[in-house]
Amino acid sequence: MSIRTTFKKVLPSISTTEQEALDAGDVWLEGSIYQGIPDFDALRAVPAATLSASEQAFLEGPVQQLIEMVDDFALQNDTHLPDAIVNFLKENKFFSLIIPKAYGGLEFSPYANSTIVATIAAKSSAVAVTVMVPNSLGPGELLMHYGTEAQRDFWLPRLANGQEIPCFALTSPEAGSDAGGIPDIGTVTMGEYQGEQVLGLSVTWDKRYITLAPIASVLGLAFKVEDPQGLLGGKEQLGITCALIPKSHPGVQLGNRHDPMGCRFYNGTTRGENVFIPMDFIIGGQQNIGRGWQMLVACLGAGRGISLPALGVSVSQASFKSSAEYAAVREQFGLSIGKFEGIQQKLADIAGKTYLQEAMRVLTTEGLGLGLKPSVVTAIAKYHMTEIGRDVLNSAMDIQAGKAIQRGPQNTLASGYMAQPIAITVEGANILTRNLMIFGQGVMRCHPYLQSMVESIHSDEKDADKTFNRIFRQTVGYSVGNSLRAFRLGLLPFTAGAKSNLSEVAEYEKAVHKLASKLAVYADFSLLVLGGKLKQAEMLSARLGDVMSYLYAAMASIRYYEQKVSAEQRSEATPYFHYATRWALVNAEKALLDFLDNFPSAATRQFMKLITVTYSPKMKKINDDLVRELAHQAQLNTGFKQQLTHLIKPVAGDGNDINEQAYLAKIACLPMLAKVKKGLKQRAFKSGVRFALTLDAALEAKVISSGEYKQLQDYNLKRERAIRVDEFDFDMNLVDERVELKIAN
Repeated sequence: MSIRTTFKKVLPSISTTEQEALDAGDVWLEGSIYQGIPDFDALRAVPAATLSASEQAFLEGPVQQLIEMVDDFALQNDTHLPDAIVNFLKENKFFSLIIPKAYGGLEFSPYANSTIVATIAAKSSAVAVTVMVPNSLGPGELLMHYGTEAQRDFWLPRLANGQEIPCFALTSPEAGSDAGGIPDIGTVTMGEYQGEQVLGLSVTWDKRYITLAPIASVLGLAFKVEDPQGLLGGKEQLGITCALIPKSHPGVQLGNRHDPMGCRFYNGTTRGENVFIPMDFIIGGQQNIGRGWQMLVACLGAGRGISLPALGVSVSQASFKSSAEYAAVREQFGLSIGKFEGIQQKLADIAGKTYLQEAMRVLTTEGLGLGLKPSVVTAIAKYHMTEIGRDVLNSAMDIQAGKAIQRGPQNTLASGYMAQPIAITVEGANILTRNLMIFGQGVMRCHPYLQSMVESIHSDEKDADKTFNRIFRQTVGYSVGNSLRAFRLGLLPFTAGAKSNLSEVAEYEKAVHKLASKLAVYADFSLLVLGGKLKQAEMLSARLGDVMSYLYAAMASIRYYEQKVSAEQRSEATPYFHYATRWALVNAEKALLDFLDNFPSAATRQFMKLITVTYSPKMKKINDDLVRELAHQAQLNTGFKQQLTHLIKPVAGDGNDINEQAYLAKIACLPMLAKVKKGLKQRAFKSGVRFALTLDAALEAKVISSGEYKQLQDYNLKRERAIRVDEFDFDMNLVDERVELKIAN
């Protein structure tokens, strides 16, 4: 029995949908991480993301106007977005951020797209989702890449100026993340269109979770095509296909709404039964029948790499800004709560992860800005940035406690708290993304020989054995090289290289190399020992995916620190950098150790430990001193902190503005507050029951001047307003009667 025959039993063939997913997209930095030699030269060579003059003007103009128009609490208590806001979005081309200027669009960069969506999301999740969907996976992007010239000329200008509102329908009740299993069918047949008999498709569909469907005027639709009569002269099952259908087309049903966590963006259903559409409705025309899955996977980058991570970053920045300000002005037992170590631990975690979120956002959009479609990186960004957003938000809820749970105009967290599960659920639920996509796609895309080996194993060509033997020799050489490198770095860790001129960066750059070298070895042995069973070993493969992800995060942190932090800001930024990078590296190492502990073959497990010299954790951990240092830095009004909260745009009278005014007033009063505390300590006057009475006593004792007294009173009023929560005059009996009436009916 030949080696090829043996491997044929171990490694399954690649299905058509898997092959299309693998063929769609590019390999970027994740390839070097997987192969054990992270490419820091490529990382540092990526052009820096910046906003163009027109992009900056859009942020300062229409985006700022939009934020000032939105009353998110009123929106949460309404049934839908106000017409004035929807019209403003249309008129100012918010739905055409990615459409080329030649068609009337704005043609903004991925970085600008992300910044705009995240800035809006910090004010209102519902409005942000409404903006992001037409600018991610949908008719606009599919038309740009795959539409016929006639389709682009007709639809793109209408989408750009808001004349048409698009939605895209992929998810069916019977198939969510398993798009290959959608039951919606289009049958090739002859039918009548505009008074003529033409070749087309009779389509039946039932879709749900479709954002903008209730107000859409044009429907993007994914379905399977079959040709039982052989009218196209080929096979019967032709595969997933994408079409663009006007809402006015006979038989199209759009309108029923879902209620996604009370977030008032338009989300609903679409159905159709035996709806005849001509071939011209297929995106790209008849030649693109069956190419739908490939098209969809290739275009997923915008949603996975831009829009959804942007929601995670926005909620992190909102949590960071409001929690830092609240911790500074809220007092318990005569101290700001930010002085208590329990609060500091949470606040430091928020601050460090917000830094990491922004670093990953910038790097990922920079990669997309190169014109790449890195499917693994965008899956990493989507999963980890939405999950980190949820972690940060939970910590912020803990810090702000009662203030965070009372809904109202002053609450800066409630909207994001309700919306974050939505970002985690869509574009592939996060469980799927982590357990099947990141390493599942990464192992085939990033391994230099695996995909070619699998193809040669299942090839029917005459020289298949010869081809396989050549690839097998290359694979063995690659694996031996990985093992030798990992053994050297494990035994002699000081031999790890680093090219950074900054000593604080160099140690982390070396750590990334050490961990990546182990990842390459463990991935090789997993494939060798488990083969095709690795697909079903989701917990093991997910841990290897976590290693890739956390090392990508660490590289993003390093790049941001080197590129976005000025020499003057370095002392401000260093605690953020250390916390974020250590967190990523410690989690990467933990994932490796957990992988080893759970590997099913004891002999292989021990050999992998031996060959990589891995027996215990080695990464530098986050200690209490770093927590205290970062928590202190997070409560200062520094330029770097403002850089990490740049997405938050306070509007006069809203929750962010109320918090900020109290915080800035306290910063300005710190010398005077020190005087008051010193006077109390020296018993120059007595403390009042309330702070206002204490100030009266301090003025009378001449500890503070009249001018200082006035400034401190102003601060106290702002402080009291910031720590209050919204209250309403509800007629609870009436509410209860209405509820009972509804139940009775």
